[in-house]
Amino acid sequence: MTDPTIKALAISCQKLLRPLVRVLLRHGIAYANFTDWVKRAYIDVARDDFEIQGRKQTVSRISVLTGINRKEVKRLLDEPALSDNYQARHNRAARVTGGWLHSDNFTDASGKPKILQLEGSEDSFSALVKAHSGDMPVRAVLDELVRVGVAQMLDNGDVELIKHGYVPQHSDTDMLYLLGDSVADLTDTIDHNLNADKSDSRLQLSVVYDNLPAEALGRFKTLSKNKAQQLLVNLDQYLVEHDRDANPELTGTGRYRAGVGIYYFEQPYPVEDDESDA
Repeated sequence: MTDPTIKALAISCQKLLRPLVRVLLRHGIAYANFTDWVKRAYIDVARDDFEIQGRKQTVSRISVLTGINRKEVKRLLDEPALSDNYQARHNRAARVTGGWLHSDNFTDASGKPKILQLEGSEDSFSALVKAHSGDMPVRAVLDELVRVGVAQMLDNGDVELIKHGYVPQHSDTDMLYLLGDSVADLTDTIDHNLNADKSDSRLQLSVVYDNLPAEALGRFKTLSKNKAQQLLVNLDQYLVEHDRDANPELTGTGRYRAGVGIYYFEQPYPVEDDESDA
């Protein structure tokens, strides 16, 4: 393998795939299942992102681009696409959580989210849902927030926000959907930065050291969580003020999905046999 670009892609794909394959094997997904999904992704990308302007993308051209035979391309294109209602549920719940964190009616004098009565006044949970989730049933939104560990219902019937952000805590299925969203968002950003002018590059930053003692990790994990949480609260404030679902009176052109993702990671670093811990 002499082409440096191909070598870099091979090394990067192997790094990228290792944790993904670990997730797949833990959930009983064999290689044959995964290859079908990869083929479908190749076909969809070739169809949607590599068409020749002014010409319809054909099965033959998709086959040439991907190396997948025409019969297999046609078979997979004829299969119905998998439906994904997670994004819609996530967006509704995230808007309600954002409104709870930032709207004056639902925060106290210190800016903290209030404990809300389920029904009643203009600062009730039902008013929050009506303001930030359209015509969704109040109980359905409450059940969703409780299910993923974002809110809880108190003994007196009031509702309390216990997580400052919609990140599923109690649902393996939702965490698996989040895997697709988070990894896809990061990979899309890297793809954009590989192809865009520097003036149009997107934020892509990380901080990492590789010779840390175990004793330093707990403190860093707490520090990074607190700092990141505050940053995300500030950014959420801006986005909720400019989101047309939360503010129907807002105007503007186009419709975009945008955000910032933050994650923590740690792994044991491979130590050579002749290295000491000195």
